[in-house]
Amino acid sequence: MRTHVNRREFLKAGSVLTTGSFLVGGTRVHLLAAEPGEPARPHSPNDQLQFALIGAGQQGQYDTGVAVRVPGVKLVAAADCYDGRLTHCKEVWGKDLFTTRDYQEILTRKDIDAVIIATPDHWHKQAALDAMNAGKDVYLEKPMLHVHSDGPEIVDTARKTQRILQVGSQRVSSLIYKKAQQFYQAGAIGELNSVNAWWDRNYAVGAFEASIPPDASTETIDWPRFLGTAPRIPFNAEHFFQWRKWRAYGSGVAGDLFVHLFSGTHFITGTHGPTRAMATGGLRFWKDGRDFPDVLMALFDFPQGFNLYLRVNFVSGGPEADNEGFTFTGNEGTMQIGASGAALLSDSNRDAVTISGMRHRPDPGYEIDSWAVTTQKKFLEEYKRKYHLPQPPGPPPRKESFVAPKNYNDSYDHLKNFFEAVRTRQPVVEDPVFGFRAAGAALLSNLSYEQNAPVRWDPEEMKLL
Repeated sequence: MRTHVNRREFLKAGSVLTTGSFLVGGTRVHLLAAEPGEPARPHSPNDQLQFALIGAGQQGQYDTGVAVRVPGVKLVAAADCYDGRLTHCKEVWGKDLFTTRDYQEILTRKDIDAVIIATPDHWHKQAALDAMNAGKDVYLEKPMLHVHSDGPEIVDTARKTQRILQVGSQRVSSLIYKKAQQFYQAGAIGELNSVNAWWDRNYAVGAFEASIPPDASTETIDWPRFLGTAPRIPFNAEHFFQWRKWRAYGSGVAGDLFVHLFSGTHFITGTHGPTRAMATGGLRFWKDGRDFPDVLMALFDFPQGFNLYLRVNFVSGGPEADNEGFTFTGNEGTMQIGASGAALLSDSNRDAVTISGMRHRPDPGYEIDSWAVTTQKKFLEEYKRKYHLPQPPGPPPRKESFVAPKNYNDSYDHLKNFFEAVRTRQPVVEDPVFGFRAAGAALLSNLSYEQNAPVRWDPEEMKLL
């Protein structure tokens, strides 16, 4: 059970953790300071961690660009099925970088401590198993799973090989999400009854319409290697570069975006997942041959007594190209991430958390207009005596926002945590069990949508029922 703390007392204490505050439209805004970390230790060449990138697409190269900023970390190799990406890796990280189409060539090298795996989803399990069995620690991009049966193999292999595995849903390393977790655990919004989370996009690339390079061909792309366990079909550049649109390689909006929202929910609330999922949606706009919906809505029942509602809409007509947010509703207030005016002060709409209290009336209220006048009068006399009315109104509900530092990057904190774990052998913040529970819950929405029926899940044992 969470210890219940008076909401105003907690907010007052929480303000001490910030570097400054001011009012914006009646909302008290606090600027969070970056959490003080341990001073960076000097690293000798023998103490340097060397890593390789497996899957050098947009996400993989972004992760790598962040990773090389971590002190004592060096990129030494990259693998991808498209030659153009390997060429670009050399352009960015040096002509001496070892590149290959076959990641097995990387795994045989003794000078590589860890790998970042950012392949299409259908390669996540096999690449992770191969890397761990080769003695490499793994940063595995979300979702950890392509299908539910991938989960136990990844968890068991990590335990058997004693390898570090961090799943790449960086929200769990975010200053903002840590602040939200503190609020929740201290009872700042009372008893939680519902969570509403969304991620809407109104631009083509965000709807999985990735650009296709003009040199895409069987000469520049290792098509058979890309297919892996997927059905053998003739070369198709659209399938290669826009793989998230098809079940053979990806997991749709559930695996790409719902999993972030589940990671955030689980981290903040300390829960392990839902027991039931119901989903609906459809292909409303992007009728380009994809076999995943572009609008998906799902409702989840949590055993702790709250519901989670998730929505992704790739046909959004809103002003924001990429609009993400959370609302946690309790019986004493709400907590919003990315849905406050304070978010305008930061670089992205998920970089602020806002607590809004509720004003509780001292009396339950009444509705008596349909009664006889004499009865109304008698009722009101007794009502005022019982609730000691009139009473002066209490203070207005308090509203406070906490904003991350300018240019704050939670991916850096997440990758830093991974490499520190590689060095110290201490646990990471998002291990395979956490990753399985987040992805397993998110993928329930695909099953429910396909079956047109509710599906059940055991979040503790991590299995379908």
